[in-house]
Amino acid sequence: MAKVLKVGVVGYGSVTRIFHAPLISAVPGLELAAIYTSDPSKVAADWPEVAILDSPEALFARPDLDLVVIPTPNATHYPLARKALAAGKHVVVDKPFTLTVAEARSLDRCAQEAGKVLSVFQNRRWDADFMTLRSLLDSGRLGRVMEFESRFDRHAPVVRDRWRERDEPGSGLWFDLGPHLLDQALQLFGVPEAISLDLARQRPGALTDDYFQARLQYGQTRVILHASCLAPSPGPRFTVHGSEATFVKYGLDGQEGQLKAGQRPPRPDWGLDPSPGSLSTFKDGALSTRVVPSLPGDYPAYYAALREALLGQGPNPVPAAEAIPTMGLLELGLRSAAEGRTLTVSAADVHPMNPRRGFHV
Repeated sequence: MAKVLKVGVVGYGSVTRIFHAPLISAVPGLELAAIYTSDPSKVAADWPEVAILDSPEALFARPDLDLVVIPTPNATHYPLARKALAAGKHVVVDKPFTLTVAEARSLDRCAQEAGKVLSVFQNRRWDADFMTLRSLLDSGRLGRVMEFESRFDRHAPVVRDRWRERDEPGSGLWFDLGPHLLDQALQLFGVPEAISLDLARQRPGALTDDYFQARLQYGQTRVILHASCLAPSPGPRFTVHGSEATFVKYGLDGQEGQLKAGQRPPRPDWGLDPSPGSLSTFKDGALSTRVVPSLPGDYPAYYAALREALLGQGPNPVPAAEAIPTMGLLELGLRSAAEGRTLTVSAADVHPMNPRRGFHV
């Protein structure tokens, strides 16, 4: 490629080590050039050619960096992204984008005023199961969707001493997995009419929510989003009942497991799903079920699309405007849980976004 874009990353925790660093290095035209870390030995061991900085500000000040990635604790996303934009960098922020919808709108305005690309790392748009489901919905084979359930079941019965599980802003399962599930629902169905959220602390010693169930209303269609830390035997990842068929899918996308095992794309088996879903139809008094092979997952596609956006050759894969509705629903969900009631979603809660409605009507 004619131009190589240099990337700096703030922090070298598990999210950088498992996801961002390997994915950035796998995409032609991107160079992992610098990392801020408080533990230089880890970066030196994994990425010996990458420059190590002793503060985020030092990273932002490097004139050779085109893009800064912020996969830090949730409460730091907003202040760090503002500083990076002010330093003239394009920015990627890991999910959740911010802590509040007001912060999300503020960052979006900052990026527009600076003329910089601001993107949110919603990698699960490129999960094998989600891409397959989206293809099924686009084909119309399910008909009119009446009930959609999406769940992440984990078995993590012991509370760990880490920021995600402490009682602090941005911690808890709703802010950890909720952004993934909400973003996928918004991609498929658009902005809901109402939301109801049930939160709980189910594990002994839990300091923040480790269970949630959110119900989104779209006319007569119901979308149920669920996550738990006490599920030794996980339920289906997706269950979708349509007027023409039902789709059921077990098992999680395997790319995270591949990255944790030290595998890096590209490789022939990258993103292949060993647990295909099933499509069931009822016709002429008989039930028929057949296997639906999964499309391959493709996390590197996010950074490949971002590269094109930075070069002015394609759209931002996840612009801030698409993350604002997710933040609005996260925030409205907390109100729903606190008040114990279903809340109507207004334009003021989720603006701006052009809703992608269609499968439920």
